[in-house]
Amino acid sequence: MTGPTSRPPRRSALLRATTVVAAVVPLCTAGWFGWRALDHSDPAAATAAPPSAVRSGTGQSGSQAPDTPQSPPTSSAPSGSTPAGTPTGTAAAPGDTPAPSAAADLTGRTIVLDPGHNPGNFAHPTEINRQVDVGNGHKECDTTGTETDTGYTEADYTLDVTRRARALLTARGAKVVFTQDGDRPWGPCVDERARAGADAHADVALSVHGDGGPASGSGFHVILPAKVVAGKADNSAIVEPSHRLGLLLRDSFHAATGEPYADYIAHDGLDTRSDLGGLNLSAVPKVFIECGNMRNSADARRMTDPQWRQQAAQGIADALTAFLTTH
Repeated sequence: MTGPTSRPPRRSALLRATTVVAAVVPLCTAGWFGWRALDHSDPAAATAAPPSAVRSGTGQSGSQAPDTPQSPPTSSAPSGSTPAGTPTGTAAAPGDTPAPSAAADLTGRTIVLDPGHNPGNFAHPTEINRQVDVGNGHKECDTTGTETDTGYTEADYTLDVTRRARALLTARGAKVVFTQDGDRPWGPCVDERARAGADAHADVALSVHGDGGPASGSGFHVILPAKVVAGKADNSAIVEPSHRLGLLLRDSFHAATGEPYADYIAHDGLDTRSDLGGLNLSAVPKVFIECGNMRNSADARRMTDPQWRQQAAQGIADALTAFLTTH
């Protein structure tokens, strides 16, 4: 969730001949599937069970379940596949969007990933409520984010997905910088998150969130920067490339996850905003993605499924790769 102005608190003879056929067909089939796995490799697929994170008595989110990758996982699954039990429709076929090959070379490119919020924000209300200048106004330093009805927090979700995306991107040669990796007690503030792109001399930045919309609404959307030239903000140079990134991200995320566009906010999965410090103050192309509505039961089931989170990471990594290799 990107802030209090967005929506309510917190988106598959005769016996000898028969024997030969029976032996050959499975081998051919296995060979075909093996080729597909190589052609759409996923170096960071998850295989663990869904987490059951809950808040501790202090209000800080509980520890993430063991399926959270602390280092790049080694198992793999075909890109764009839909795991059994995924609550909604199947993911689009890999050919439905111009996603790059997993073997795309990102050597020499730097990407900033911004996991929204921080698991420790709950315990630091004074620090995160401090107002910061975002150019055309002031906003809270940071917020706690939202959570599912079962207590799986947005902060835990965003860290898990960005870590999975990092594994995919580093396997392609990119340098990936995080604004926070669960390694600081709270924050950082939105203005520091925005500066991270310039500080890292990054080519692109992406902020990952889960939304806290009305329980009846579902789906994901991408937030694009409006042009803001006010006070300390001047993002005019990044608006056009950020919009191109946003379109790639929308299409890639939809193809990888099968998640529909949000039906309660935005239009065709895109929302343009001028009130987010992370976009107003960025010096590199940047967008936000609200991966689903954590207050919606169907979206929550998806977002608490580690296999679906791996698909989400795949969509994010493919979009960033396409952005960096097609211009």
